[in-house]
Amino acid sequence: MAHLVSEPVPEAMRPRKASKVSTAAIMDVTEKAPIDERRAHARKLVERFSLWAGAAGLLPVPIIDLAAVGGLQIQMLRRLSQIYDVPFSKHRGKALIAGLAGTMIPASTGIGLASVIKSVPVAGTAIGAMTTPALGVAATYVIGLTFIEHFSSGGTLLDFEPPNYREFIKAGVERRKT
Repeated sequence: MAHLVSEPVPEAMRPRKASKVSTAAIMDVTEKAPIDERRAHARKLVERFSLWAGAAGLLPVPIIDLAAVGGLQIQMLRRLSQIYDVPFSKHRGKALIAGLAGTMIPASTGIGLASVIKSVPVAGTAIGAMTTPALGVAATYVIGLTFIEHFSSGGTLLDFEPPNYREFIKAGVERRKT
């Protein structure tokens, strides 16, 4: 049997003497770190899916591009649910994203219109190729941030109400314009 030899612990790694710090302060610090880390991970995920939605918006076939963007948004919502340990239902997710898209009327109408414009020869294809990706990125990003906000406040898919997030969405859109 091999003998285990321990190495000296560097000064910085040695346990410190207990100080008079309240338990609440310790709980607050330990709870914030995973929450901040979770939010950062979720934001990176949303950014990545937004870029993929932009790429899906480049698909030249009308309606197929919308289906691809919608599929990416559902997948993003599923992954966000996993990050926040929220039970996911594909059917509920689709309904919520549709409701949220309805809350963002200009963006959701614009992406559909941009997709249909692609069916117009030459000019329509060029216009659709420029607008659909941009609108896909924007809509996916806003949807992702909205669900991060909802999940981080303890919400689930069952208690999500799209109209409750109108102001959050409007503030996010205004922030992006400036």
